[in-house]
Amino acid sequence: METRPYVPWELMNSFLVDAFVGYGVPREDAAICADVLLESDRRGIESHGCNRFKPIYLDRIKRGTLLPTTDLEIVRETPTTVVADAHDGMGMVASCRVMRMLIEKARANGMAGGAIRNSTHYGIAGYWATMASKEGMIGLTGTNARPSIAPTFGVENMMGTNPLTFALPTDEEFPFCIDCATSIVQRGKIEYWAREGAPTPPGMVVTQDGSQVTDSERILRMLVDGTAALAPLGGGPGDEMRGYKGYGYAATVEILSAALAGGEFMKALTGVAPDGSPQMYHLGHFFFVVDPDAFCGQDVFRKTAGDICRALRASRRAPGYDRIYTAGEKEYLAWQERKDKGVPVGEAVQRELVAVRDELGLDYRFPFED
Repeated sequence: METRPYVPWELMNSFLVDAFVGYGVPREDAAICADVLLESDRRGIESHGCNRFKPIYLDRIKRGTLLPTTDLEIVRETPTTVVADAHDGMGMVASCRVMRMLIEKARANGMAGGAIRNSTHYGIAGYWATMASKEGMIGLTGTNARPSIAPTFGVENMMGTNPLTFALPTDEEFPFCIDCATSIVQRGKIEYWAREGAPTPPGMVVTQDGSQVTDSERILRMLVDGTAALAPLGGGPGDEMRGYKGYGYAATVEILSAALAGGEFMKALTGVAPDGSPQMYHLGHFFFVVDPDAFCGQDVFRKTAGDICRALRASRRAPGYDRIYTAGEKEYLAWQERKDKGVPVGEAVQRELVAVRDELGLDYRFPFED
């Protein structure tokens, strides 16, 4: 049972927008950023929601490793492609602009693809894929990030958690949306556990000396100093559990995120200069949009996708389990549970919200203060 207090959606959205504006983000762009963060909380993916508002966005703006204004430059464009340079602005804003372009290109031409270089954290990857599925189209996206994952048989963090994300429209109330890191656990989840004082389950991290580490705060420090890395999907450091599959997908995302846009990759994305000072992250993202009308038609695609999902959920269950889910279903159920309640916020996030409010002199009072 949820014991954390809730903040109403409208209140949280207004506060996030005003706080972003207070840090120099134009109001229209701030609205995009707030919606991306809250969409993560709507889906129950708290590792990328309000928990990351201050440390990943506001603190980086303050450090100068993220620019509040987004000067998006289109460096190459064809009827079906876009390559853009975000010039270290808000990754969420750059991604929104590019996805809007790609959806229109796919509507006109059947499919479209784009890439962004010199960007910053773009929030929950599923947001961009479902921009397409809401239009009845297929969305695919991925991004590189700070080095976290070790290659199979290795212990050095070389690649980001590199999600490979699809959203497919169905004839149900929610799309089929698979949005997950190519590591066993994403870095943001460990940050969330650290903030909540919870351990990281064993087996998710590989260390240089082979020891098991579960202290979440210590793991985050070790990821920074390079003495630990996240295991790829399947596990590591060896290939007994076929972790080379996750390693391969992570490398695919790394290549597409960098090479399509002519951007930087792996160790160049640490956010730390050789002298130890903060520097820009220069992340890369890629996006593809496909219109089923160019194939079998949207109605046929939606029904077939829905039939497949329903058949999977109706299949024989393992002993001790009372339900089978399809991708995107748990997130939909999380929204049904939260839509009339608001965003649940733990004590660490409560303190951050109050600190940002007081710093900016904003006129807000949160329910947890009563």
